[in-house]
Amino acid sequence: MDVAATAAAFGVALHSAGLPVGPDRCERLAQAITVMKAQSLAELRACALATMVSDPGQLLIFDRVFAALFGSPSPLSALLSTVPSASPRPGAIGPSASPAPSSADAGGWTSVMQSAEADSQSSGGISDDLAEGPALRLVASDTERLRNRDFTELSPAELRQLVALMRELTLAIPPRRTRRYRGPRKGKRPDLRRTMRQAQRYGGEVIKLSHQARVIRPRRLVVLCDISGSMEPYARALLLLMYVLYGAQSQGVRLRKPGASRLELFSFATRLTRLTPALAAASPDTMLAKAGEVALDWSGGTRIGPALKEFNDRYGAPGMARGAVVLIISDGWETGDPELLGKQMARLDRLAYRIVWANPRTQSPRYRPEVGGMAAAWPFCDAVVSAHNLDALDDLLAALG
Repeated sequence: MDVAATAAAFGVALHSAGLPVGPDRCERLAQAITVMKAQSLAELRACALATMVSDPGQLLIFDRVFAALFGSPSPLSALLSTVPSASPRPGAIGPSASPAPSSADAGGWTSVMQSAEADSQSSGGISDDLAEGPALRLVASDTERLRNRDFTELSPAELRQLVALMRELTLAIPPRRTRRYRGPRKGKRPDLRRTMRQAQRYGGEVIKLSHQARVIRPRRLVVLCDISGSMEPYARALLLLMYVLYGAQSQGVRLRKPGASRLELFSFATRLTRLTPALAAASPDTMLAKAGEVALDWSGGTRIGPALKEFNDRYGAPGMARGAVVLIISDGWETGDPELLGKQMARLDRLAYRIVWANPRTQSPRYRPEVGGMAAAWPFCDAVVSAHNLDALDDLLAALG
């Protein structure tokens, strides 16, 4: 069966019958048939129903057109004779007449229907009365199904599917102006050395004044991820996001600025662990396995204050956090001293360009940062987001920008 021809011809028939079917829906039908590997008329109808119908009121017209083209008995055949066309156009399918394709298309329609019937017979005589519910569920878009689900509800297989969806995200880390100048560019600062070198070509006469422009580079992104027991499901999903962002240039993620390798990843529970080398793994599963081997405190307690102090002492103050965008992923449960966390957040605030806190608990409208570590850290955060599902990652990336 020619999938493209079948989808296009069926889309034209539905459009003539009055349904709002355009080229986009025909393309989706062709993709659904290819993905589902439809072998019978029942499977073909399931694919078409999932991609061509957008309202329950269109179902009867859809069944009438499908039955007329492919000769398949409709589950709603008893009601078809009473259904009028929805604003039929010239040459549209009437309520009791079969579609009348033009003479130029007659051969195409005949071949399409014969091919569909042959496929139905070659599939072992699968009955058209098979239950179509499972087929419809399989056709449902994985993207729409996963977007609104909390990361705690996803299975390991569904987490792996997230990687492909995360590669469609766009990261825009704010740039920074360095102290270096570079030419020849359109800048405001005169480049005297280049001007004098060019003047030597004209006997020492300055014909053209050269300028320099300040070098612009992307800021470093520093991520501190809480891997304690309460954050473990969210940590896995967000570590996958960091893996995608780290390898963005080689894996096709659209970046507005180069420099995806300027990402530093740390984990903390009862201790601080640098996980940046694990991001260079060949696959997401390998990355998570390496992270689990290095971070010995996985699913342990939470000591945010001491971990943040160690980061500031060993990495942040020496230069890693200076002018960087810092992302802290944690639910704010602090078993240590909240006062220490507040002091270290103030210290980090003086170093970093921007601090974003991702807390899945903030998805609740009743959440208030009134106690514990979150209350101490909140005043020093430039943005607080939930990042609890795929849709919420858009807010996270917007906050980072």
